[in-house]
Amino acid sequence: MTSPNASSDLLGGSRLALLGALVNSLLACVKILTGILGNSYALIADGMESTLDIFSSFLVWAGLRVASLPPDDTHPYGHGKAETLAAIGVALLLLATALILAIKSVREILTPHHAPEPFTLGVLLLVIAIKEYLFRRVLHKSSEIGSRAMASDAWHHRADAITSLGAFIGISIALIGGPGYECADDYAALLACGVIAMNGIRVLGPALNEAMDTAPDPEIERSIRAVANAIEGVEGIEKCRVRKMGLEFYVDIHVLVDGDLPVRAGHSIAHAVKDGVRSEVRAIADVLVHVEPADHGTATGE
Repeated sequence: MTSPNASSDLLGGSRLALLGALVNSLLACVKILTGILGNSYALIADGMESTLDIFSSFLVWAGLRVASLPPDDTHPYGHGKAETLAAIGVALLLLATALILAIKSVREILTPHHAPEPFTLGVLLLVIAIKEYLFRRVLHKSSEIGSRAMASDAWHHRADAITSLGAFIGISIALIGGPGYECADDYAALLACGVIAMNGIRVLGPALNEAMDTAPDPEIERSIRAVANAIEGVEGIEKCRVRKMGLEFYVDIHVLVDGDLPVRAGHSIAHAVKDGVRSEVRAIADVLVHVEPADHGTATGE
């Protein structure tokens, strides 16, 4: 069952993603128009990358909105995986952006053209400042609520800032170097593509692991075991499995108790374990407790 705090976090994150989409829309128009007027393909390419950022931000927004929906008959564990799927989608968009811009940059390098106009540098400085601000704000929020999709969106903002920085350096070289250096901004755009691809790979791996129910940070399991072991009547932990669903975790734990206890007493211990874990460990949505007789297993875990 999705907790009120998780729903609030998801909605807050979706609002920030929507803000990012609106900012990206404005920046994309400004960069493409400035690139056309200022004769800078690096800036035009940067604007195209911002256009893809619009889709990535909307993808994150949609993923977080769906993930905030409560469990239903067809989704008894909630809709948290929508957040993970959004992260994968954004990572793939980053990789696609890098490939498309790399191809276009090479094409521009092979095509003679005029040097960019100096006024394009001022636009790029403004873009870099805005995108770096969005990166820091979104990354902070993603760390705060544990959202993989928002983290990927944050790195998309950083990738945009990097491509803008690359364009700034390239245009500066073209203007300072004069004739023969006209394509410096295209080489800068090509270099930025490698950085974008690295960011895509950086966010894709963890998102795929989450989709495959890879075990989360071991510290979470250690905390759960410590809380459960401290419950009166628990003689040990046989198994403890944790998986992440959106911003929350679901726990399966086998606790060892005195085998001669009445069923009702074992049931009370199980409830105490569940309540204790949910109250002490952050972002635990539900805990399924299996009660085992102490002579059935060991406290070493699996």
